[in-house]
Amino acid sequence: MEKIPMTAAGHAALESELKRRTSEERPRIIEQIAEARGHGDLSENAEYHAAKEAHGHNEGRIIELEDQLSRAEIIDVSKLMGSKTIKFGATVTLVDEDTEEKKKYQIVGDVEADVKDGKISISSPISRALIGKAKGDTVEVAAPGGARSYEIIDVKYR
Repeated sequence: MEKIPMTAAGHAALESELKRRTSEERPRIIEQIAEARGHGDLSENAEYHAAKEAHGHNEGRIIELEDQLSRAEIIDVSKLMGSKTIKFGATVTLVDEDTEEKKKYQIVGDVEADVKDGKISISSPISRALIGKAKGDTVEVAAPGGARSYEIIDVKYR
């Protein structure tokens, strides 16, 4: 079984979602199914079919979360403090050399990546370009929109 690297915060978020889905969503959906059954003919009962679909979706996500949590390899980012090179868990501040735009990303596991929240996957092109580099280095990233060049202005572990 292949391990899934993730931060402690990412692991906690998955555990929280699993708990919510099993203790809140599951009973709520089961109640909806029971209520919809009471409305009569199931073949033409849209509420019943919607509740059954929601049940299938929720159970599928529960299985996925349980799998991810069982294979999780939690990497303690705080133990990497003082590291000069970029590794998993680093929060990196970059400047786009063309636009002078600053960007800040934390390198996290695939399951916890959320670009809107500034968390990029360890397997993303930008992460792969950054791994092993240090503050002051320049990296070329082959992105879908074309090659981009960034200067690393800060690396932190928190």
